[in-house]
Formats: sequence, structure tokens, C-alpha cells
Amino acid sequence: MSAFVIVEIEIHNPELYTSYTALTPETIENHQGKFIVRGGETKVLEGDHSPQRTVILEFPSMEAADSWWHSEAYTKARKIRQQAATTKMTIVQGV
Repeated sequence: MSAFVIVEIEIHNPELYTSYTALTPETIENHQGKFIVRGGETKVLEGDHSPQRTVILEFPSMEAADSWWHSEAYTKARKIRQQAATTKMTIVQGV
């Protein structure tokens, strides 16, 4: 069953964040993941939710998504992102 990683990002250091975005796609592909949403325009329908940047990734399973997040390659990228941005990230199992 598919799993989705939902990410809300507030970028504080755009230059450093560019380094993160250069590293990340390969780490996702190596775990059979793909981008569903990568930034783009958002529109709030209810509430006061207004993330600066939203990313949604799809993986074949919760295990694949978790394996990606804990992988050595993504850990390197994650450390860069954590310096460049404030992030909320969740894995959600699909239906």
C-alpha cells in the first residue's frame, strides 16, 4: 500500500536550501519514491494554514518511506535542510 510523505517547509537560507534540493531527488528515486507535489501555488480553503512550501512524496510502502528517511544519503541531505529551513514532515499510509 502506498505511503505519502507530506512536508511543510519554511526556508530561512535559500542558498543553502538549493544544496538540499540538488541532493534529494536521487535519494527519493533510490527508494522507489517520486514527487507528487514539489512547491507550487497553494490556496487555503479553511483555517489559517499557510505553509511557505509544500512537498508531497509517494513511496510504495510505509517501510520504503521510512527507509528513505533513515538512509545514509538522505541523512546527509536532511542535515542541510535542517540548517536551511524549518520543516514539518509526516508519513501517511495511503488507501
